Amino acid sequence: MSVTELSKEKIAALEHAKELLRQGGGVERANKQHLEGKLTARERLKYLLDRESFQEMGMFARHRATYFGMAGKPLPADGVITGSGRIGGRNVYVASQDFTVAGGSAGEVHGSKIADAMRYSLTTGSPFVFINDSGGARVQEGVGSLAGYARVFHANVQLSGVVPQVSLICGPCAGGAAYSPALTDFIIQTRYAYMFITGPAVIRQVTGEEITPEQLGGARAQMDRSGVVHFIADNDLEAIKLCKRLLAFLPSNNQEDPPRGDVDRRHMRDEALNRIVPEESKLPYDVREIVNRIVDRADFLEVQKEFARNIVIGFARIAGRTVGIIANQPCVLAGALDINASDKGARFIRFCNAFNIPLVTLVDVPGFLPGIEQEHGGIIRHGAKLLFAYAAATVPKLTVVVRKAYGGGYIAMCSKDLGADRVFAWPSAEIAVMGAEGAAEIVFRHEIAAADDQELRRQELINEYRETFSTPYVAAAARLVDDIIEPADTRAQLAAALDALAAKRELRPTKKHGNIPL
Repeated sequence: MSVTELSKEKIAALEHAKELLRQGGGVERANKQHLEGKLTARERLKYLLDRESFQEMGMFARHRATYFGMAGKPLPADGVITGSGRIGGRNVYVASQDFTVAGGSAGEVHGSKIADAMRYSLTTGSPFVFINDSGGARVQEGVGSLAGYARVFHANVQLSGVVPQVSLICGPCAGGAAYSPALTDFIIQTRYAYMFITGPAVIRQVTGEEITPEQLGGARAQMDRSGVVHFIADNDLEAIKLCKRLLAFLPSNNQEDPPRGDVDRRHMRDEALNRIVPEESKLPYDVREIVNRIVDRADFLEVQKEFARNIVIGFARIAGRTVGIIANQPCVLAGALDINASDKGARFIRFCNAFNIPLVTLVDVPGFLPGIEQEHGGIIRHGAKLLFAYAAATVPKLTVVVRKAYGGGYIAMCSKDLGADRVFAWPSAEIAVMGAEGAAEIVFRHEIAAADDQELRRQELINEYRETFSTPYVAAAARLVDDIIEPADTRAQLAAALDALAAKRELRPTKKHGNIPL
């Protein structure tokens, strides 16, 4: 046999071996995925990555387990596909668990493959995307499977704050496996996927309570109640689309600035902003109407939309620059800050600061939510997270006081003395220790009590207090507000401030890290 013929034979054998591995658990199991509305692991990567950009790592990896029938048992790619590719022309590293291979169960080699891809993500400064679809630990490998998980968790922490990490939950993600997504920056969960630590069977054993996986850890439960999930997608394709849209706002790593979009300086003045906020300070409005009018092309990617709805967070661009938006939502709890809103805002602020994304804060806050439940739940500790996050952030920080800015809520929403670089106020702004109604009851209680017409005198004194202390002109005179602006000019003012602060550098005392009140 000639050398040429031998080479052709080897090449054919290689291609055959690769084709078998690409089939994962086989056609029947792939069809089952499709019937359940799910893509296979390789199909997900096909839609996620730019055409022909995927370079696989570890296709021929095999487990080393020998107990419980595992000796010699073929598990293509050991149940997870890893490698690098491009999204929008930028390099990323990926891992996609293959549920058609042993239920996507994670063993030692499986975990090591993921951790290796993460290591390259770190050393190349590339985002990491992990598509989860796994039945959990591979129990046949015993503690080896736990070691594999531990390597992944350790890598998650090493990557944190260095490169963006995005988790897609496209199937089951149970037990210890759930902690890897929890350690990443953003979680996108499909409606038919579920994620929990302790499954329904264990809960039934311990409490006798019957509960389905969806009720326990479905997308709605993990968004609305726990706040673990950041985005919900109807299916795999929508999850992938969300992932791409999210990454388009973010830099590849913490040494880069976010990618700049087209410099959109159109519609810098918007008269509609003059009409959004009701004259009556107790009437609600949707702050997202303001957000959509001050950002480029009304393109606002809201994060954790259904969790702690009294605060709105998300990504947008202003004149081409990526910004993180944090805004009180007056139509939910009057925009008051509570435990969940504080956590939601603080975590988002810290992400933006880690990746050089300027912060734009829209303030309409009556204060922190009162009540025994909030106090016993630790509102002091949780509220302090928001204060800490803003004070620690060194990126450009722009604040717009739209209406109410009372008490501790005023301070916590990035006030001037908490480190805001620019504070703008609309003429409708009320900046004070507390609302004029409550303040008048305290300051003028004797005078009100002595009046012949107490209600008339109360209203007169409320108006007097408001004019004396609550107007933005008082705060501007004390240099707590940099400028009082017409609402219609907000977009132009923010764009100019972002340009002026683009080169901001702020040195802080040398330390290992601060001790945020977790």
